[in-house]
Amino acid sequence: MPYYESVFIARQDISSTQVDQLADQFAEIVSTGGGEVKKREYWGLRSLAYRIKKNRKGHYMLFNLEAPAAAVSEMERIMRLNEDILRYLTIKVDALEEGPSIMMQAKSDRDRGRRGDRFGDRGDRGDRGDRGDRGDRGDRGDRGDRGDRRPRDGDEQGE
Repeated sequence: MPYYESVFIARQDISSTQVDQLADQFAEIVSTGGGEVKKREYWGLRSLAYRIKKNRKGHYMLFNLEAPAAAVSEMERIMRLNEDILRYLTIKVDALEEGPSIMMQAKSDRDRGRRGDRFGDRGDRGDRGDRGDRGDRGDRGDRGDRGDRRPRDGDEQGE
């Protein structure tokens, strides 16, 4: 059977337990159609990049599926009919990922306290002596051989 990854976004005003109930409903549709949900991840209430149906946030849920195309299309049909679902996307993949998805890995990195490290993995940059002589930067008032600036339009030369 083919493998699929499916993500849906539910409205912000429903609770996370209601999102789980929606996910259970979709998983049952897939299993009734002869497929199986291999992995299910709740990514939480996240901000949307732009407003969708007057919502600024949404509950994100990921499914990894091993199912026939008919079961996936039936799940998508039910998602289209459900007014709590803002958007969904299902793609066919060659193989399913093992372990947590990228979204969950990023969340676990934040939980470990990496926030205090503002510069990430850049390490100690030292005195940066490899840059060479930067010259006298001074106050940057010297225009060198370029001469004086021309007057602006509408400005008088004498003022």
